[in-house]
Amino acid sequence: QVQLVESGGGLVQAGGSLRLSCAASGRTFSRYAMGWFRQAPGKERELVAGISRGGGNKVYADSVKGRFTISRDNAKNTVYLQMNSLKYEDTAVYTCAAPRTVTALYRVPMYKHEYDYWGQGTQVTVSS
Repeated sequence: QVQLVESGGGLVQAGGSLRLSCAASGRTFSRYAMGWFRQAPGKERELVAGISRGGGNKVYADSVKGRFTISRDNAKNTVYLQMNSLKYEDTAVYTCAAPRTVTALYRVPMYKHEYDYWGQGTQVTVSS
């Protein structure tokens, strides 16, 4: 059974940094792309960043480009989201997700419906 467990959220001042981690278990991690999503109160869940299974392709939402970096360590079955220059509007529950099917080497699923497994989420709160 696939499990995704996030950690690293918290309260930070605007301009600060946080690093989120998502530990995966239950299957061969390196065969699947991974994504980080976020959902703020009253808003739709959105893709923040995604990474292909080997890490060779990364995609970012326009709102976080240049500030957030997604990475993965396949030896540790973990995907990370480094968040710098945090803004108040980054406040949300951040969740990692994975598709059910094996993804092509450089493919990153871009839509929520392409992801089948979800973590429990971790709260990120940025104070202004």
